[in-house]
Amino acid sequence: TIEPQVFCGRCYPCLHGKYNLCEKLKVMGFQTTGAASEFFAVDASKITPLPDGMTYSEGAMMEPLAVTVHAAKRFAEVKGAKAVVLGCGPIGILLIQSLKALGAKEVLATDISDGRLKLAKELGADYVVNTKNEDYAKTLVNAFGPDKADVVYECAGTDITMDQAIQNARKGSTIILVAVFGKKASVDLAKLNDSELDLNTSMMYRHEDFVDAIRFVSEGKIKLKPLQSAHFSFDEFQKAYEYIDSNRESTMKVIID
Repeated sequence: TIEPQVFCGRCYPCLHGKYNLCEKLKVMGFQTTGAASEFFAVDASKITPLPDGMTYSEGAMMEPLAVTVHAAKRFAEVKGAKAVVLGCGPIGILLIQSLKALGAKEVLATDISDGRLKLAKELGADYVVNTKNEDYAKTLVNAFGPDKADVVYECAGTDITMDQAIQNARKGSTIILVAVFGKKASVDLAKLNDSELDLNTSMMYRHEDFVDAIRFVSEGKIKLKPLQSAHFSFDEFQKAYEYIDSNRESTMKVIID
């Protein structure tokens, strides 16, 4: 599997082990050549071998899984924690599994899609709530009691979900932003301040996250096949993207073979 970060190795973050925050960071397939090209060469330092018995489809999903392993570990006390995951897209559901693999006690997941919540439940969420139909604040207390959650992971990238996180977090607890916001967010910093909440963030991954991701899948702690919505051949790239556009609500990950 490939770690697709291209970093300079000379800036402050790189020299202090945080190359995922390189001042000149590029990502293969976005700012540099990617795997959709006719020829694609990768330096050996970017490669982590897959263990015997792991499928190529699983290997292709190590990159998004490494994102969620890294995010889960951004809360140092994750073992034994009560956690909330807001948003059950592919990253949200992989995060639920990553939290459980790292020892989280209970996970509550939210979304506005019953189909996504059903999958989240099947893959490890202890509680699920459709916030279009149910009150998040009440469900949070019903699930975890008046002390609520130790940590909330925002994986939807909307003002609505970020507001849910801030307004309902236990005072002094932690919120971790995992989603990438498409526009400048509008959030209640006064409430964040009043509750002395720790607002943390997560950016991509590092090598150790790939190692842990591979190990968790090998040990059966994380299941990837249920998240593989469709497969397309290499000459069907266009069809694959059209499939995603036409099935956004039901699609998790689309694999190019």
